[in-house]
Amino acid sequence: MGTPEVISARSPRVAAARRLARRNFRGKERRFLAEGPQAVREAAGHRGSDGEPTLTELFATAEAAERYADIVEAARASGARVHLADADVLADVSQTVTPQGLIGVCRFLDAPFEEILAAKPKLVAVLAHVRDPGNAGTVLRCADAAGADAVVLTDASVDLYNPKSVRASAGSLFHLPVTVGVPVEQAVQGLRDAGVRILAADGAGTDDLDDELDAGTMGGPTAWVFGNEAWGLPEETRALADAVVRVPIHGRAESLNLATAAAVCLYASARAQRPRRMG
Repeated sequence: MGTPEVISARSPRVAAARRLARRNFRGKERRFLAEGPQAVREAAGHRGSDGEPTLTELFATAEAAERYADIVEAARASGARVHLADADVLADVSQTVTPQGLIGVCRFLDAPFEEILAAKPKLVAVLAHVRDPGNAGTVLRCADAAGADAVVLTDASVDLYNPKSVRASAGSLFHLPVTVGVPVEQAVQGLRDAGVRILAADGAGTDDLDDELDAGTMGGPTAWVFGNEAWGLPEETRALADAVVRVPIHGRAESLNLATAAAVCLYASARAQRPRRMG
């Protein structure tokens, strides 16, 4: 294994990485930051639909490079350029209060919506009006855990590559296809044309999730549409769905937060779609 290049705070590469904290630079360069061992490990093993590696550069402190030698080697094996830097340099690039010593620069990895439809998905999470990056990343993580085939972020939702979104996804961003910037009407119509039933998740929904499960209506391909945590889905978006479904509150809680509700809905669909075990 070769010795990583030592890099200073004045390096143009550090300055370029620092600029990726801003959305306009991310869009221009089509690059984003992945911080911490979990995200960098997943990025090092990921390739885009064009077959090219997603991770292009890795900045690491000497301590982190020693502690996570396997990740550094995986990054190098993927073709990424590895740089050693002082902790102060990484702190300057990092978007976290306590950097973990590894920051990767990654190529954008969102997939065209047409590719997601062509794959005939059975379970999809559509983030229609999700503005909080932490919520977006956490819902993506829930979708990954539930075995969803794809996640769609509409043009009214937060930037997928916001550092908080990437961090909250806990590596799931690199596990399943994600498409961005699709108008909600186009997303719904495209999925419906692909044979997917559209369910809008809303606390004021007329249909109860338990009733849907009892009726056996959730076994087919399904897309869940999730909205803003503070005000839910607008009426025009709810009107696009085949059903507007609420998660029942059996106790005294006022409501569920977005990520929890998304997890309940996605797991309910995943369970309904699983073949029943015999015997």
